[in-house]
Amino acid sequence: MNNSANKAGTLRVAIMGLGGYATRVAKAMLDSKNAKLVGLISGTPSKIKDWQATYNIPDKNCYNYENFDAIKDNPDIDAVYIITPNGLHHDQTLRVAAAGKHVICEKPMAINAKEGKEMVDACDKAGVKLLVGYRMHFEPNTLEIIRLRDSGEFGEIKFFQGLTGFRIGDPTQWRLDKELAGGGAMMDIGIYSINGARYMVGEEPIWVTAQETKTDPVKFKEGVDETITFQFGFPSGVISSCLSTYSTSNLDKFFLNGTKGFAEMQPSTGYGPIKAWTNKGPLSFPHVAHQTVQMDKMAGIILNGESAQIPVDGKEGLKDLIIIDAIYKAVKTGKKVKIDLT
Repeated sequence: MNNSANKAGTLRVAIMGLGGYATRVAKAMLDSKNAKLVGLISGTPSKIKDWQATYNIPDKNCYNYENFDAIKDNPDIDAVYIITPNGLHHDQTLRVAAAGKHVICEKPMAINAKEGKEMVDACDKAGVKLLVGYRMHFEPNTLEIIRLRDSGEFGEIKFFQGLTGFRIGDPTQWRLDKELAGGGAMMDIGIYSINGARYMVGEEPIWVTAQETKTDPVKFKEGVDETITFQFGFPSGVISSCLSTYSTSNLDKFFLNGTKGFAEMQPSTGYGPIKAWTNKGPLSFPHVAHQTVQMDKMAGIILNGESAQIPVDGKEGLKDLIIIDAIYKAVKTGKKVKIDLT
């Protein structure tokens, strides 16, 4: 590990995959107090040149997909943030871990639970941290609703609804490619409702039922889901009803209902500002770019052993993958599928 070279308490990050979301992360990191963009990994030389000019990145910290294992010998990089298509996360994480660097991986962490488990094990074995880009786990409205739930404000929780969807455009993009995406809408945005159901209810689901609807088999080929509705059961008797879709826009809503009150968020997981209210009125936290807060908090986790109120580690990412596997199984079999996250 090269963290001993890091005296300033700043997490020095290389971004792998310089696409649209990476641009958003990089811009947000300009305002981070504890994290700094210091390196680039891309298969497109022209992108590296542009990013070098924008973010003042030296040549010695720039790599491509063939040679990035050499970060092992670069003491100026602490962590790599992997922002590439889902199907590439597994192998790239294994390589970064083998190079002795911490991994931050965009969600979904992998395309199935088997891959996810191998990533967790590889990072454990290498003695590096594996975190997942769950930016909502640090979002103030979200954390306030969880605080209110824990304090009994909503009484006994009975029901959660999560709606996540947008109308996807370009049919040739990687998100509609089974090999690269691992699925369709569920992998990309349905995961927000899965994850949200878990942190809003405050329990882990024990069963799922699910149904798939496909209206455009040309755009949404075999193994690429367009729309899935899914229902969870929780140990206490809470149920949840969720929707994941690539065919309808303006779907970004969470609703948590209890015997004494409720909380609602719309938008609930977008880039913000998040709008949230309870039975007692609106919440009004100032909006800060989610990725700025995320990177500062992740710097504390990696460098100082701090913990997140809602976990963002690889084991958390693996739980969502186990659930996604169960959802796809429920769609295929038409049966209620047990979920075991122990």
